[in-house]
Amino acid sequence: MRVNRGDDATAGGLPARPSRRAVHLSGIAILNDRQTAEVTVLDLTYDGCCIEAADALTVGQTIKLSVPGLGAIDAQVRWCKGSKFGLAFSPAPEKPREIRPRAAERLAVDAEVMQRRHGHPNYRVRLSDVSRTGCKADFVERPRVGDHVWIKFEGLESLDAEVCWAEGFHAGLKFVNSIHPAVFDLLAKRLGD
Repeated sequence: MRVNRGDDATAGGLPARPSRRAVHLSGIAILNDRQTAEVTVLDLTYDGCCIEAADALTVGQTIKLSVPGLGAIDAQVRWCKGSKFGLAFSPAPEKPREIRPRAAERLAVDAEVMQRRHGHPNYRVRLSDVSRTGCKADFVERPRVGDHVWIKFEGLESLDAEVCWAEGFHAGLKFVNSIHPAVFDLLAKRLGD
């Protein structure tokens, strides 16, 4: 699967990302089958980079990016456009999060909502569960515990939420104000259709 990311950074449903530091570093991508591909790192942040490669990579593919003198890091291809590929670095192993009882029963869903982070544009994200008090959402950029986001269900006002746990590009969100039970019942019915 190849997803193109246009210069306006909204093509293919992907959001604009913070500016990255321009670099020009030679490196090697080590693929899952132990084959290698020469790459050039074009820009860089703590969370990822853009590379140029003659060999085609696919969105979702995991690689190890090795830059001589700087080491190697696990990464996943998040977007591509021609010979350029956006990589998201795999997070360092985290200690297991403390499992606490849920404040409310979660409803399994497969829904898209609008999400906004402070200083970032709106973009569509997928929810895999929702309750009156929170939800589990996918992110394009890796979230951090304590981040605030706004979730917008169609037909409702935006809900202020806080990231209470994060694993890679998935996060648990706790709504600052719980959804009223009657409103949640209507929302659950709509999401279940």
